[in-house]
Amino acid sequence: MTETILALEGATKRFGGVNAVTAMDLTVERGTITGFLGPNGAGKTTSLRMSLGIITPDEGRARLFGKAPNARTLDRVGFLPEERGIYKKMIAEDAVTFFGRLKGMSAAKARSRAGEMLERVGLGDARKKKIKEMSKGMAQKVQIAAALVHDPEFIILDEPFSGLDPVNQKVLESMIRAENEAGKTILFSTHVMEHAERLCDRIVLIARGRKVFDGTVNEALGTVPRRVMIETGEGADAAPVLVPHGAVTDEGVTSEGTHRYTVDLAPGSDAQGLLKALVDAGVRLARFEPVRAHLHEAFVHLVESADRETV
Repeated sequence: MTETILALEGATKRFGGVNAVTAMDLTVERGTITGFLGPNGAGKTTSLRMSLGIITPDEGRARLFGKAPNARTLDRVGFLPEERGIYKKMIAEDAVTFFGRLKGMSAAKARSRAGEMLERVGLGDARKKKIKEMSKGMAQKVQIAAALVHDPEFIILDEPFSGLDPVNQKVLESMIRAENEAGKTILFSTHVMEHAERLCDRIVLIARGRKVFDGTVNEALGTVPRRVMIETGEGADAAPVLVPHGAVTDEGVTSEGTHRYTVDLAPGSDAQGLLKALVDAGVRLARFEPVRAHLHEAFVHLVESADRETV
């Protein structure tokens, strides 16, 4: 039986009479990696703050380990906020140790663990360096170490990839996988869909403060019309055959002299049926390639669909 670690239930938050988040339902099950996705300003940070009791919903409620967020349940959480909060005059080792002490660790244990975590994020040689002397990416890694120093069972990361170069983004992805394989539950927000596509068991997509999708990555990708890339031999007009099967984009003649089309397949059509129709019609094919959708496309499609439903 699954255990719900976090639940937002119908949570709404207003600022100045404007809804930042509306009727948000969000659950995170033990042992999963959940991506909380949406563009900047969608309400991700506000939702995470309600989840942790940092701000109170105007409607609805938050439950953390089955209870209203409190000091005891929060000690079981590692939180990386969007606005980073490391004291800039402290050296890295002291900063991470300080956060361990805030979570109830002994001084010796906190310092030992701080050293371990700084090694994990690639800052072992910079442990005595002051935060103010570090690059944005290095300071970000110190903050990540601080969020994990007390070995929390539930990890919440708000835009954790922000400020990291591509190499360190991959390092962080590996850390997230390792923490999950060690039994940790992870929720992270991002507006960059590629990270979620690679990492997540489940994703929640939000836009304009409302949830527009909740499910697996494959389920999200399945909402996008299936697309096929087709190139025909010189002089072959495939459009009359393609149109009954979906929305056709004529991309013109390629540098190789072939004629390229993309087809977003209509409901009830499939790539195999389209290929058969082309062959039966005698169309000379130079290329026939189903195109895999990406999560960014799914997000755009789902947001546009939600907007049409609210008009």
